[in-house]
Amino acid sequence: MVVESPSKAKTLSKILGPDYVIKSSVGHIRDLPRSRMAIDIERDFTPEYILVKGKAAIKNELTALSQAANSVLLASDPDREGEAIAWHLADILEISLEQKCRVRFYEITANAVREAVAHPELIDRHKVDAQQARRILDRLVGYTLSPLLWNKIRYGLSAGRVQSVALDLICQREREIAKFVPEEYWNVTVKADTPDGRSYEMRVDRWEGKTLWKNNLPLLIKDGDFAEAILAEIRSHEIIVSEFRLRENQRKPQPPFKTSNMQQEAARRLGLSPRRAMRVAQDLYEGIDIPGRGHIGMITYMRTDSLRLAAEALDACRNHIASCYAPRYLPEKPNIYTAAGRSQDAHEAIRPTDVSLTPESVKNALTPEQFKLYDMIWRRFVASQMANAVVANSTLLAGAGRAGMRQFGESLIFEGWSVLWPLDLKGEVMASAQEGERLRFISAEKEQRFTRPPARYSEPTLIKALEEEGVGRPSTYATIVETLYSRDYVEKNEDKRLIPTSLGTIVDEFLLKYFNGESVASIVDTGFTAEMEKELDEIEEDKRKWLDVVREFWNDFSRTVNLAKDAEKVPLPDPESIGEDCPECGKPLVKKRGRFGEFIACTGYPECKYTRAVLNVIGVKCPKCGETDGGDIIKRKSKKGKSFFGCSRYPDCDYIAWNQPTGEKCPECGNALQKRGKAAFCPQCGHKVRDESTDE
Repeated sequence: MVVESPSKAKTLSKILGPDYVIKSSVGHIRDLPRSRMAIDIERDFTPEYILVKGKAAIKNELTALSQAANSVLLASDPDREGEAIAWHLADILEISLEQKCRVRFYEITANAVREAVAHPELIDRHKVDAQQARRILDRLVGYTLSPLLWNKIRYGLSAGRVQSVALDLICQREREIAKFVPEEYWNVTVKADTPDGRSYEMRVDRWEGKTLWKNNLPLLIKDGDFAEAILAEIRSHEIIVSEFRLRENQRKPQPPFKTSNMQQEAARRLGLSPRRAMRVAQDLYEGIDIPGRGHIGMITYMRTDSLRLAAEALDACRNHIASCYAPRYLPEKPNIYTAAGRSQDAHEAIRPTDVSLTPESVKNALTPEQFKLYDMIWRRFVASQMANAVVANSTLLAGAGRAGMRQFGESLIFEGWSVLWPLDLKGEVMASAQEGERLRFISAEKEQRFTRPPARYSEPTLIKALEEEGVGRPSTYATIVETLYSRDYVEKNEDKRLIPTSLGTIVDEFLLKYFNGESVASIVDTGFTAEMEKELDEIEEDKRKWLDVVREFWNDFSRTVNLAKDAEKVPLPDPESIGEDCPECGKPLVKKRGRFGEFIACTGYPECKYTRAVLNVIGVKCPKCGETDGGDIIKRKSKKGKSFFGCSRYPDCDYIAWNQPTGEKCPECGNALQKRGKAAFCPQCGHKVRDESTDE
């Protein structure tokens, strides 16, 4: 049996025993060469596959073993990529495509593995064709556009079919932010209470019976004079309750995870990048040594866009809920979920393979990252099969003269599924009131605000946007942003939001000019790229032929490329001078950007090779030596690209922190505070200080 990874081979060996020899191909054994396009366009886009560098010994070993074996089973991952690997292996090992040699594991458990081995299937040629079409399309785009960018902008650049769409989304958001004009508005807040101790905090939302709110903000309170007039009206009139409404609301549970929202939640809740989350999920899928249970796969296959759950898994989950929670936590029937749009429903959603393996019961067998991710997947799966949560929503309407005001309240009546997964209630509990009741005025305040531009994308929100647009597949999400980083097209700001570099902006503008809008091959357009994804799905479903899809694309794309070849060369901005001369040759120093970020370099290069790092001073003195020796905190990057904060006097001062120091001291213990999100915290005693200046 041939699998993709050594750890998967280890798990399967323990399940299947000594009658099976399990070997790993260590990923792809054959691929297109990197040095050239290797697609013969004139011969119906025939790809030229070669043995992956360094895989000769693996090929020889697999060939020898297959010749000596009774039969060969190909057990690469159960997706298009895995199907293509199985197809390449079959060709190398001279296995007929008419032979049932393909086994697919959607979870690596004893029952699932033995069932798959007992019923091998044919290699799915349609799935292989879909993967080959994707590979050829990506090669045609990348190896045609990249030389064009070298010629028109700068040597070493690249462009890709999905990568270019992701870059344009980021640049498009940046353009929206640049054009954004803040709009002034005023919040007017009224505090009141009753003689029996009930208190209320209301927002003014009406004037003379007409709403003052627009887009969920009081945008029609446009200036301080109007806000002051509202305050005067409230202070000179009684506050009378006009209506109090209370209703119960059923909150349905969230569905189990598919790839995209697992990556989003892993980033949001656990701080894992999409790539890291997929690496940890791969480990859980391939198997962990669990004391008393052996080496078993912990979760189902993690590259999926399906929300389907197997009947056996639903039964096991419902039995677990029934045994661990009161009867009202279990709905009468299983909760069924379907993914929006097109999904590959052969896979299940991501779930634990055995719901009885609770996170706490296996914690000691997992690394901290594995435990956090498994705990999140387990909780989401079990919560998805629990009863609805019940929330009480209350609304208070009151008036004072011409001014009307409103307050919302929210409280949990029955926790249901939220016993395992956060419900994230936004409102607070509000005491009931009676129509016609008079409230005692306590205070009224006005506050000037300004509308904010749209938020930049983070890694998870970019993945969400791509998924909503129908661009990319579960197997590609994690690599899209990594590619943009490696090309120096995008970087993260202090808030871990994605911003285009000047180079990324130039590349996007060039691609927009020739490959969007009226272009017949609009690869920067989300609609065009989403349609390509749909056509790849249709190849897998045997509704289209891969050659027809590739040929149609190339005919239009090559015409557009030929038009772009007549474009003028795009000038790059001059490097930014730092106002210093080189200490070695006396020529001016400039700030440049390289593979690992910004650095200082001499303009006399290549004769003078002087360089130094950019000291990113954040304006905070070093907590360890700042008062005595004047050390400043500098933001640096580790070799793996992770940001950290250290002292400018290193190595004389060894202060280091992963979170940004604030320059303030903890009121509890006097240690230096650090910033995390919207709050400062003390790493010594754990004291937290909320940032009250942030907008609601």
